[in-house]
Amino acid sequence: MKYMHNSEEDNRFNTISEFKECIIRGGEPVFVWNGVAYGVCFSNTGYCIARRDGTFEKICITPDDVLEYTLDGDRLRDIITKVSVISRNI
Repeated sequence: MKYMHNSEEDNRFNTISEFKECIIRGGEPVFVWNGVAYGVCFSNTGYCIARRDGTFEKICITPDDVLEYTLDGDRLRDIITKVSVISRNI
């Protein structure tokens, strides 16, 4: 049996809309910015974004709120097409 793995380029978000569609449809992407891993997942009230170790957690109601999250001084909205995506399921 062969297993296929996406390359970093396959996983990359090319647009903000692509990222929003991913999390709206249930995707839980994990990505790296400036050497730190972050992830987005669901919470009871919307979306949760945090460092992969669980620190700096923020609960967001909408995908646009997620895009306002600050990573090392940069808004996610401004860098989502530049982050290194480790995994995404949508």
